[in-house]
Amino acid sequence: MVLSNTKITEIFYLVDEFCLEFEQTVKKHILGQSPKRKPRMSCSEVITIMILFHSGGFKNMKHFYLYYVQKHQSDLFPKTVSYNRFVELMQAATLPMSLFMKTCCLGEGTGISFIDSTPIRVCKNKRIKRNKVFEGLAQVGKSTMGYFFGFKLHIVINDKGELLNFVITPGNTDDREPLKNKSFIKALKGKIYADKGYISSQLTQVLFLDGLHLITSIRNNMKNVLMELKDKILLRKRSVIETVNDELKNICQIEHSRHRSFENFITNLIAGLIAYSFFPKKPAIKYQPLETNQLAVF
Repeated sequence: MVLSNTKITEIFYLVDEFCLEFEQTVKKHILGQSPKRKPRMSCSEVITIMILFHSGGFKNMKHFYLYYVQKHQSDLFPKTVSYNRFVELMQAATLPMSLFMKTCCLGEGTGISFIDSTPIRVCKNKRIKRNKVFEGLAQVGKSTMGYFFGFKLHIVINDKGELLNFVITPGNTDDREPLKNKSFIKALKGKIYADKGYISSQLTQVLFLDGLHLITSIRNNMKNVLMELKDKILLRKRSVIETVNDELKNICQIEHSRHRSFENFITNLIAGLIAYSFFPKKPAIKYQPLETNQLAVF
């Protein structure tokens, strides 16, 4: 999906407005004198190019920058720098990019939420012992597809497919850990639907005290529980969040094994999440409660 110039301009406007406010806020807390020389490319231009890369299904960042941005988008980005310099500016834009994602790109809670985690592999399994870039950071974890070395991306979406929150943890972190964090669930409300990996009676009670109802499917060796029909239906629709994970990996390219630093890994992942938030069509479910005045006779 290649974005039109109008859409690119719209994204740049939103990012630039945020970056200007971010720079004014940071200036008040800088100790000493700020550097007089400014980079040739602004932070908003760098972030926009990163979003453009993750929106179009491109595979190679260097090829995209040299042969697409500099040749075909020179009218939108006239002050491009060398690719090595762009990588440096990309790392410097990690903080404002992360804040932009958290403040401007997350959706609003609708009372229906889906939570899931997906592995983010940083290398192939046979190269785990030789990997030095993520030594001490990434961990060996296990998913339904087997063992992996890397991190876990935990996301929460609403019924419209919009991201409500996300967190990145080492690969060996339990899926239920983010739900124990107050800052992770503060924007959530209503009911949260999850898979069997989130089963925990203690966690369910704690979340219920915070106004959240955690609903999961049951294992084969567990006793059956009473559940409302609408909850059973929405549990079957939980695959919508797996579709979101699939788009993040295969369209937004948040996972690959070519990272040369942890900073590049974070920048790549955050840019992919931002790009997904600008998708015109997201995986969603049609849910509309029907209220009637009919009396049920038992």
